[in-house]
Amino acid sequence: MDGKTVLVTGGAGYIGSHACKVLAAAGFQPVTFDNLSTGWRDAVKFGPFHQGDLTDRASIDAALAKWRPVAVMHFAALSQVGESMKDPGLYWRENVLGALNLIESALAHEVRRFVFSSTCATYGDQDGVVLDEDTVQAPINAYGGSKRAIEDMLRDFAPKGLESVIFRYFNVAGADPEAQVGEFHQPETHLIPLMLDAIAGRRAALTLHGTDYPTPDGTCVRDYVHVMDLVDAHVLGLRWLLDGRGSRVFCLGTGNGFSVREVVDASRAVTNRDVPMTEGPRRPGDATRLVSGSARAARELGWTPHRSTMAQMIGDAWRWHQSGHYDR
Repeated sequence: MDGKTVLVTGGAGYIGSHACKVLAAAGFQPVTFDNLSTGWRDAVKFGPFHQGDLTDRASIDAALAKWRPVAVMHFAALSQVGESMKDPGLYWRENVLGALNLIESALAHEVRRFVFSSTCATYGDQDGVVLDEDTVQAPINAYGGSKRAIEDMLRDFAPKGLESVIFRYFNVAGADPEAQVGEFHQPETHLIPLMLDAIAGRRAALTLHGTDYPTPDGTCVRDYVHVMDLVDAHVLGLRWLLDGRGSRVFCLGTGNGFSVREVVDASRAVTNRDVPMTEGPRRPGDATRLVSGSARAARELGWTPHRSTMAQMIGDAWRWHQSGHYDR
């Protein structure tokens, strides 16, 4: 498979840049396709860069014609739950229309393998169960709804010859242990980088969004996966398609959840610093407890999230924050 090219949409973003690193190490040539609206040009370190926008079909056609990839790995999306509640049309235009353009362009250029970064937000708020591939999808916000629509779209295009691997997962955390790439968003909305910002003095305090959830400590619970474990799974999914094994859906999780307060407590052990905190109201669209299993991914892909301990995820993220790359 050496020399095979993969178009990575959103490759200048957090997860996409880590995927490019792992793809390059596995013998592929990752080509980043990104409009840099939320990604960063200096995160593109492991292959060529092609600037373009998924809402512009002509720019996708140009990239596919130039690079002739064997597959598309699709990360690019708007992903803020609160924003999707305030402006659902934005999410349906950018995420769903963008994906439709990408799928139709891929088929027009005879690219028939598609790895899609979906989300367990498609399940909505289903407390007390470990979510898997057969759990009923019932999203409670426009972000989850847009991702479910793309999943449906991929299935509808299967008779046209499109084969897809869909990955559903929750919170991604950590960073490249070598600190070549890491997590940086503007604005930042993810718990661990917000927490590390507060520890480092980049923000006044971490806000706890809701302290009255029906959980042991009143804060919501999420499943966390190390970003390097996550992108390893995407490469396994790509190989699955290249081996001709057909379309499949996989959940990626540890089966264990951490509350916000538990994540904060874990950070103290890693950084030896306290986290300044304030309490705020719940955010619209946030579920109480979301935990995912990954039995199918373990059984069929051979995937194990061996880096996904809270100590390693926070430790690798903290190393990235202290590396100097974080300051922009």
